Order: sequence, then structure tokens, then C-alpha cells
Amino acid sequence: MRNALAVIAALLIGLCVEGCTRSQVSAPSPLVGAWRSEVRFQGGVLASVEDLEFLYVFNAGGTLTESSNYDGAPPVPPAYGAWRERGPRVFEAKYEFFTPAPPKSFDELKSGGGWMPLGRGVLVERINLSEDGQSFTSTIQFNVFDAAGNPVEGGGEAKGRGQRIGF
Repeated sequence: MRNALAVIAALLIGLCVEGCTRSQVSAPSPLVGAWRSEVRFQGGVLASVEDLEFLYVFNAGGTLTESSNYDGAPPVPPAYGAWRERGPRVFEAKYEFFTPAPPKSFDELKSGGGWMPLGRGVLVERINLSEDGQSFTSTIQFNVFDAAGNPVEGGGEAKGRGQRIGF
């Protein structure tokens, strides 16, 4: 009797472990990974930039990091944010970056000043993933805020076309 109970207990534990493991493991979203996108603004301060590109990393936990080929002009840190799935192959991302104030003079820059915080930019992007999961199209709404969080001029709308980065 003791051996029969031990076998039944072992089977139940094995089934529980197998079931629990399966329920916790889910396939990652098709958006997870690294991407490169061409972005064209139709209005606002970025409308004159014709070669703007974004690099993104969409993480499995719903966070993202974005950087552009213009992060150094003026010096701007990468953007950080979150993303979520809105429907089959449709995603929404919201990410923010800090905007700096240009130095008033070269002496200010030389003495270690300049490029002090001025405000932030907020981008909300709607992403439509291709059926094969290797490209996307997107629309972006860009808003600019001062250091107190008040909206300021300069935002605009853009269209993006992205490609997955891979081997």
C-alpha cells in the first residue's frame, strides 16, 4: 500500500510540475526584438529632417528603448518607454526623451555648462506588423513639453517604416 501511495504521489507531483511549467511559458510577442525604422515627420520641428532613423528594442516585459541617428545633434539621450499589444499584429508604444537647452555661449560650454535640461519629448506610435513579422508601418504623434510639463510648439505627426534587425 505504501508503494502504491508513493507512486500516485509522484505521478501527481509530476503532472502538477508539467502543467505549471507549461502554463507559465508563453510565446514572446512577435514585436519583441531589435528594429530599425525610417521616420518622416509631416510637421513640427522635425519636418525638415529627411534622413531620420530610429533604432528600437522592444523587450518581452513591455518596455522599450529607442535611439535615433540624431541623438548627438544636439546631444539627446535615448528614449525610454512602454509598449502593448492592441490587436492582432497591432501595437502601441509610448516613449519619452529629455530635451536639452543649447549653451548660450562657447564659454558656458567650455566651463562645463550648457546642454542643461529644457523639457521632454513624448512619442506615441501605432505599429502595424507585417504578416511575416519582419517589417512594420507606423504612425507617430510627437508632443513637446517644457520643464514644468506644459505643452510647447514643435510637435508633429510622422510615418515610419521598420525592418527587424537580425542575422
